[in-house]
Amino acid sequence: MERTTMAEENVIFVGKKPTMNYVLAVVTQFNNNIDKIVIKARGKTISKAVDIAEITKHKFIPEAKYANINIETEVLRGERGDSNVSSIEITLTR
Repeated sequence: MERTTMAEENVIFVGKKPTMNYVLAVVTQFNNNIDKIVIKARGKTISKAVDIAEITKHKFIPEAKYANINIETEVLRGERGDSNVSSIEITLTR
């Protein structure tokens, strides 16, 4: 059970907040001696997730590396039926 919560603490879900809020969250996680952070985004926030990873890597933590990048399509069920939404997971490590 603890492993699930530990893994969830390492995940940053990208939403409508300003980009720098998420960059600060990633940098804070790295400063708390967490070696692996996953940035997750869907739909229109995918470009913001890429910006967050790039700003973190180039401006704040130059030793950060891209460990993995996953892209996929998720099927969401809504009132109007199913819809496909693109998603991305960017894994940064030290």
